[in-house]
Amino acid sequence: MRIKARELSVERVVRAVARRVADLPAATAWSQGDVAEANRGALGKLHGSCAGETAVIICNGPSLNKTDMQLVGKFKSIGMNRAYLMYEQWGFEPTFFTSINHLVLTQFSDDIRKLAGPKFVDFHLRGLLQPEDGFLYFRVPPRLHDRFVGDIREPITSGGTVTFVTLQLAYFLGFSKVVIVGMDHRFSAKGHANAKQTRTENEDKDHMHPDYFPKGITWELPDLHRSELAYALARDAFAADGREIIDATVDGACSVFRKESLEVALGAAPR
Repeated sequence: MRIKARELSVERVVRAVARRVADLPAATAWSQGDVAEANRGALGKLHGSCAGETAVIICNGPSLNKTDMQLVGKFKSIGMNRAYLMYEQWGFEPTFFTSINHLVLTQFSDDIRKLAGPKFVDFHLRGLLQPEDGFLYFRVPPRLHDRFVGDIREPITSGGTVTFVTLQLAYFLGFSKVVIVGMDHRFSAKGHANAKQTRTENEDKDHMHPDYFPKGITWELPDLHRSELAYALARDAFAADGREIIDATVDGACSVFRKESLEVALGAAPR
């Protein structure tokens, strides 16, 4: 169960209602607006374009610094949020970029706008991050329950993490195998899931780069329980279509996906 009874409160219910009211203009624009119509057309051209291929989803945990990113760079990949801080060190840019976190997208919009390649972001921020700058859009309305959507031209759910959104994108693009790296699935920061915090530490030890969320930046605490439930939906959807998701994170704490070393998962070493 995504939300336990003891976690419910009047404040939480009020916030949920407020989110749904605030979402009404976006819902109308998605169903009737010109930007949404053009977005669906652009997404349609990408649908199934990577059928039968392998993708690497690059999460942002510190284990990336122990990962063979030269091997990752030989495959199509999807970077998320502030992955671009590592592009120079890795020596390549991921094929696609995704982010739905409004705090990331608004605080680092100038950085993200400069990135090359298709960039998939939340439709709510279409005014800030516009199509002419290479942006395509997910529609991520507030929902009571997460579900895996194989066609991102339709509204999707976030599962509490951009990784779940990215898995839906990978499915839509047609990838038959998805290998995940950098999904450490553990955080030193403590507090309620989704609570906003202003970073007070000089160094971010929860991500692969010390300036990922630098001092003074606002971020949201992760919801690991919700993300695990969502990951199981993704695992089962891929399996039902004869596809697979493999977790090749070095010492990752997530137990939802089958684990393999990166070399085995990408065919660089014998099983």
